[in-house]
Amino acid sequence: QVQLEEAGGGLVQAGGSLRLSCTASERPSSAYAMGWFRQAPGKDRGFVAGMTWSGGTTSYADSVKGRFIISRDNAKNTVYLQMNSLKPEDTAVYYCAARRPPSTVSTAPGGYNYWGQGTQVTVSS
Repeated sequence: QVQLEEAGGGLVQAGGSLRLSCTASERPSSAYAMGWFRQAPGKDRGFVAGMTWSGGTTSYADSVKGRFIISRDNAKNTVYLQMNSLKPEDTAVYYCAARRPPSTVSTAPGGYNYWGQGTQVTVSS
């Protein structure tokens, strides 16, 4: 059973930056594509960014393009989400997720096999 653990959330002012990390309990990152999702109160969980195992393919939600960057370090079993120019509407619980096949990214929550517990990101105006 793969376990994913997010870290790095917190409170930040609008325009600021945060970096989230997601570490796997074993070595799934070499066999899985990874994604970041977020869920605000009263809203569905939505896709933020994703990356294939090789890192050769990335995908971003339109709302975060040019502001967020997904990266991974397979040697550390860790995926990162660098969030810049944060806006109050970015406030949500952020989740990382893992899926197979490792060569494709899905924007649908149902496309992922494993999920972390989530980390809260709050952006104040």
